[in-house]
Amino acid sequence: MKWKLTGRYLLSVVLVVIVVVGINLVLLISGLIMRSAVQVPQLLSSSTAAEEFTRSFGDQIESKAGQVNITPEGKHQLEQQNAWVQILNEQGRQLYTYRTPADLPQAYTPAEIIQMYKYKELDMETTLFMGSRSEGTHKYSYFIGIRDRNLSRYVFFLDLGAFLSIAHIGTYIIILDILIALLIGYFFSKRLTQPLYALMDKIKRLASSDYYVDDAPKGIYASVFSNLNDLSNRLQANEAERSKLDRMREEWIANVSHDIKTPLASIQGFAEMLRDADYQFTLDEIREYAEIIENKSVYIKEVIEDLNLTTRLRNKVLILNKQEVNLVSLLRNILIDIMNDPQYAARDLELEAGEEPIMKQMDELLLRRAINNLVYNSILHNEPTVQIRVTAYQAERIHIIIEDNGKGISPKELDQIFNRYYRGTNSGEAHKGSGLGMAIAKDIIQEHNGSISIQSTPGQGTRIEIIL
Repeated sequence: MKWKLTGRYLLSVVLVVIVVVGINLVLLISGLIMRSAVQVPQLLSSSTAAEEFTRSFGDQIESKAGQVNITPEGKHQLEQQNAWVQILNEQGRQLYTYRTPADLPQAYTPAEIIQMYKYKELDMETTLFMGSRSEGTHKYSYFIGIRDRNLSRYVFFLDLGAFLSIAHIGTYIIILDILIALLIGYFFSKRLTQPLYALMDKIKRLASSDYYVDDAPKGIYASVFSNLNDLSNRLQANEAERSKLDRMREEWIANVSHDIKTPLASIQGFAEMLRDADYQFTLDEIREYAEIIENKSVYIKEVIEDLNLTTRLRNKVLILNKQEVNLVSLLRNILIDIMNDPQYAARDLELEAGEEPIMKQMDELLLRRAINNLVYNSILHNEPTVQIRVTAYQAERIHIIIEDNGKGISPKELDQIFNRYYRGTNSGEAHKGSGLGMAIAKDIIQEHNGSISIQSTPGQGTRIEIIL
């Protein structure tokens, strides 16, 4: 896009220059044709080094006893310049020569002197210059011929009237050039700014959260329109996802609030019964009610701990207490603790480790929490007869696999399984909780620079793989 736009700018500038130069050439040729009979003025006047030499050479001419001669220094200068000199009297007759050609005339009429000076090239290699010297009542003229084919002498003159005429024409041409450039620039800038206005309008609409804009890419900014359309589509998708998460979060908050209110109602009810003097409870009844209050309190505490933990994990403020831990021993203890619970004593849990020990720097409490969440998720969402196998082995990295042959997870639920605000549709009344177990497990694994993936087929089972 950048080079395409730059190329268009350069092309436009070149076209403007070509048009202006073409018009100037047409006007110049027309002016030359119209003024073909008028002498073109020469505006500059300058003295070359040869002319300076000619003018100063008069100092080398001397006259003694009526005889004209040049000084030895003058002869030396002529030799250095590869030049000759011919000195004439007032009547144009030759008085003295030095190094002159043999066929040079010895006398000149005034007209011949003018012709000699005007047509300054005596031959293809010699250029003539003319000077004069006055001494007393005598005045001498002299020609100096310099043999140098690269040397030329020009006479410049100024015709003020013609100069002013051409200056007026030049002024009109400059004004015309400016008007042409302004006209071309106007049309080009109009073509350039029209799509810019459309782009600015589209950006304003995006900034005001109007993401449903889709303009057909066209013109020199086609790629910019295309990119804005892509941005609009992404913003639409993000907005839809944000709205979906907001709905899920609201539902999640409502569910968690309900789940907390239910045990709180039980705690409050039994506490009021125990405090009421009208009721006479036996010791066994008091212990039974106290156990219910304790269980409900533990449940609420676990929900609050889940909320606190997921917030700390999400905000990256949790500091890991890493130690060297035998992973196989940790997995074995987790399964033993689960099976020691009378509620899950009959569950079919199996551990398979390729080697022992498998040592790893980790936060043992947090990793235990993550594995517990994953195993309990498999237990709570399947029938009591389901088989759950936990496998651990070490290759380039440590692999932990938790798989079962249960009912599996639908593709729709599988996409949301690690979402903080998602609860599976088959949780049931017996499986209430914060709904953060899978999200917490994923965050803990990622805090250990690991990864977690899940595969499931409805009716066949689920496979979760952790790589540390």
